[in-house]
Amino acid sequence: MQGGDTVIPASEALVPMRRILLFLLTFAFAAAGSAAPLAGTARTEVDGLMSRLEASACEFNRNGTWYTAAEAKPHLLRKLKYLEDRDLVRSAEQFIERAATSSSMTGQPYLVRCGNGAAVPSGTWLLSQLQAIRSAARAPSAP
Repeated sequence: MQGGDTVIPASEALVPMRRILLFLLTFAFAAAGSAAPLAGTARTEVDGLMSRLEASACEFNRNGTWYTAAEAKPHLLRKLKYLEDRDLVRSAEQFIERAATSSSMTGQPYLVRCGNGAAVPSGTWLLSQLQAIRSAARAPSAP
């Protein structure tokens, strides 16, 4: 050993590393715990949209293939879960915009076709359904 060289025991050298690791783990768990599913009105509205889609006689086009509305629902719910897990959705409009208007893989827009009607962008169809849900919620209940 040269003069002035100090040997630090291995156990003491690891203390700063342990603190950093503890901080990183705490941060990771806090970040993971902050993601939450939609709540309140937003959850009710998205559930209403999914119910309306599933109950409709409409078809849903994803990446060039037409699916029944009942087949489209689980796909959209998986996309919703992905967004919820990352805390990227807080409203029905965000769900529509971020999960239900186009393929996240190809970028192709989703379409909805009801009966013999023309296909319309899914966002247009879903926003009209959302408006109907909100109108029904505001309507006074019958005596």
